[in-house]
Amino acid sequence: MTQIELGTLELGARPKGRTLLTADWLLAHQDGHHVLHRRGELVIEGRHVLYAGPRFEGEVARRIDLGAALISPGLIDLDALSDLDTYSLVLDNQPGWSRGRILPQTYLARGPYEMYSPQELAFQKRFSFATLLLNGITTALPIASLYYREWAETVPEFDAAADAAADLGLRVFLGPAYRSGGAMVDAAGAFHMYFDEARGFQGLQDACDFIRRRAGDAGGLINGLLAPDRVETNTPELMRATMAAAEDLDVPVRLHMSQGKFELQMMQRLHGRTAARWLTDLRAFNRRLIAPHGTHATDDDIALYAEHGVSIAHSPLVSARMGSVLASFASIRERGVNIGMATDTAPPDMWMNMLAGLIACRIAEGRSDAAFSADFFNAATLGGAQALNRPDLGRLQAGALADVAIFRLDDPHMVPTVDPVTTLVLGGNGKATQAVFVDGRLSMRAGQVAGMDMVAARAQAQAQFDGLVAKYPDRSFEHPPVEALFRPSFPVL
Repeated sequence: MTQIELGTLELGARPKGRTLLTADWLLAHQDGHHVLHRRGELVIEGRHVLYAGPRFEGEVARRIDLGAALISPGLIDLDALSDLDTYSLVLDNQPGWSRGRILPQTYLARGPYEMYSPQELAFQKRFSFATLLLNGITTALPIASLYYREWAETVPEFDAAADAAADLGLRVFLGPAYRSGGAMVDAAGAFHMYFDEARGFQGLQDACDFIRRRAGDAGGLINGLLAPDRVETNTPELMRATMAAAEDLDVPVRLHMSQGKFELQMMQRLHGRTAARWLTDLRAFNRRLIAPHGTHATDDDIALYAEHGVSIAHSPLVSARMGSVLASFASIRERGVNIGMATDTAPPDMWMNMLAGLIACRIAEGRSDAAFSADFFNAATLGGAQALNRPDLGRLQAGALADVAIFRLDDPHMVPTVDPVTTLVLGGNGKATQAVFVDGRLSMRAGQVAGMDMVAARAQAQAQFDGLVAKYPDRSFEHPPVEALFRPSFPVL
């Protein structure tokens, strides 16, 4: 056995032989639960965890002591933003619907167009995947806006996304988003839906073909996902066909629902019921469904989630900054609904989301013991694995896939450490991520991602983002200039 430094491992490669990692804290899995070990030891061999616990008695090729750190299962992001859209600009520039969040009828009449080139669409996936690794996320279900798209996502960009995930070393569940329709606003400011059923079914067929061709690539890093965008943009026929296809392909389905007043009003107008009740009546509400965000689900809806095994992808930071929360994480979980975590924003900081969720839950319940840091960490690991029906993810135990995140605990901004998980939830952030192994491969170390120049990529991302901002008047209500759409926080002199 050789004692080495983490920096001597080859970035982007899977070490040969057994690698033993030790640190001040190890979060292993035992008897169905996470357990902490002081100075625990994790042994990785090939793609899998060989051992996680106290002292390992077998032979290893190398031993790496990480010191003041937590060795953790990699985090699972059920709704990982993978585009460079201007949602962040809308946050302090309201109402969002008039700033490109709902397409004006005048823009649609002229003909919507792709606001990014194929090369830009490919780059934004690669860049976003790298930032997920920087934040300790090892499994992701990418999500991107359709507001700047001609209609929906395309197969070529998802082939590029699959290639990027394989190159960078990120586990992904992929499938181009599709829809039957979209929302628009007319000249009087009234909202309407428009539909093209044929395009919806073509999108589903394209997604199924992509999954059949690419699922299983890169040694299993590439997995299939059906993503029929938002519930109000899909017809009954497309939803039935989607769930039948998911059963045939054995893949999860992610559908955004119960997430806002616009959806509630539109579902009542279109179908006379909530999304959960509508899907239940269609027999399209089942365990394959992962449903962001759930903040506008009724009590009856939550009962349907629990009865049919639907998982919620909880993005507390995005929800809270738009004025809504789950009502609540604790009470919904107590009713038997599985909850996984999602970031759905940039930067994809899961620790920040866990903190936002913890605070929102305690405020919603009006008591400090409504939920604890461990509950949200469970959601970010075990809850995500359950939603994906992947018991080999989200835990460190013999036989699990070697998806590992290492979080530093010696940051002077996080003093003192009481308990590693509590300390990271309440005082940490994604910048505490020291390294990430995915499928036993070292995918990220000290801010460096295999196969990616992050400094150059950051500059390219900013330039691409600025180019999109310049096009925003085309897709915004009454087409005001950029300066009127996005005002600075304070006057610029």
